[in-house]
Amino acid sequence: MSAFIISAGVFTFVIVPLLIFCARICDMSLDTIRVIFMSKGIKYLPSFIGFFEVIIWLVAIGQVMNNLTNAVCYIAYGAGFATGTFVGMAIEEKLSLGLTSVRIITKEDPTALMQYLRAHDYGVTNINGEGGTGPVKMIFTIIKRKDLAHVVGIIKEFHPKAFYSVEEVKSVAEGVFPERRATGIFGWISSLRYRQVGK
Repeated sequence: MSAFIISAGVFTFVIVPLLIFCARICDMSLDTIRVIFMSKGIKYLPSFIGFFEVIIWLVAIGQVMNNLTNAVCYIAYGAGFATGTFVGMAIEEKLSLGLTSVRIITKEDPTALMQYLRAHDYGVTNINGEGGTGPVKMIFTIIKRKDLAHVVGIIKEFHPKAFYSVEEVKSVAEGVFPERRATGIFGWISSLRYRQVGK
């Protein structure tokens, strides 16, 4: 009898909360990724993700409703929500979806920097400007987000004192981007965005 009570206690206060926690991690990770995909303009994949997301959520909330007197389930539900959001953002960062606009402002001659970027298949536009201390050159390029670290490294190599800013771009009609073959599931998902906007 005591063994049964212990087993029932373990199931109620350990196994059920753990299942709720894991379910919330899964559904919130999917929810975060789904919203990010929608913001990037990917049309069909968010609907597919949402189907599984809501089923997992129903399982989690069903277990909470069946254990309304179990405070551990509430804690597991909240902890799973927070952890799932973090996991979803980590996955999105790994995917590196979307386009990014990089704006560079420098007082020095940017010719070498522009030639290097173009040699690596990055589209570059430059205009003359007037800064607070005199004439400046402004360079604009729109790149895939996964290439941001590479481009920033190039900027720091050629113009370590240059000012640069980074902004998200939702879509483009035309553009010049380095050709790279997508590999694995992350590469396939990342390529969806660029098939839609074209080049």
